[in-house]
Amino acid sequence: MSFTSLLRKTLRSVTRARLLALMLLCALLALLVVVSMAIGITWLTANMISFEQGWLDTLLNWFAGIVSGIGGWFMLPALVVLISGAFLEVTIHRVELAEYPDKTRQTEPHFWPDIVHDVHFTLKAILLNILVVPFYFIGIGFFLTILVNSYLLGREFFESAAGYHLGKVKARELGRQNRKLVYGSGLVITLLSLMPVINLFAPIVAIVWMVHLYHSLPFSQSNA
Repeated sequence: MSFTSLLRKTLRSVTRARLLALMLLCALLALLVVVSMAIGITWLTANMISFEQGWLDTLLNWFAGIVSGIGGWFMLPALVVLISGAFLEVTIHRVELAEYPDKTRQTEPHFWPDIVHDVHFTLKAILLNILVVPFYFIGIGFFLTILVNSYLLGREFFESAAGYHLGKVKARELGRQNRKLVYGSGLVITLLSLMPVINLFAPIVAIVWMVHLYHSLPFSQSNA
């Protein structure tokens, strides 16, 4: 299946699976994460560093807030898995009811099925993104950020969508067999996660995209 076809199906599913409300809720959560990071880092800066000149303190606080806000925005690719965790199974269930009713899993979807896994993945992704920061000074940081997050997000979202039916072990093996599609999809998700406004809705879009990718694979048709 081509990426163009996957995009068409993903956009169609937003309305067919009644995902608009979930997308708005997800967007608010993503925005809350970025704002919280900016406020938290600004507060820490204000309480840990102090100058005698009041104007210098104010300038530093504003600078810290702006930098942390921008940093939080660019960290969204690393945070989308954590943000999407609360909506994962519900989104998959709705998409499959609308698009693949004969493939729907019988058990009820859970709210935030694996928070520990999502937190662990997010911390690892943030660490890797921090390790990339020095490479920005030699001009390849942005490229490495895209590369790292494409791999991480492609694998994680595919294993979540496929694992919903197959379990993590079989999903990981299926991902290896289709790594070009999986990592190419990860690239699309990463780029969406870096686009202002659009990135607020990226977690839901990523889930829907990978559901369609999973069901397009011959293996899934015989083993779902």
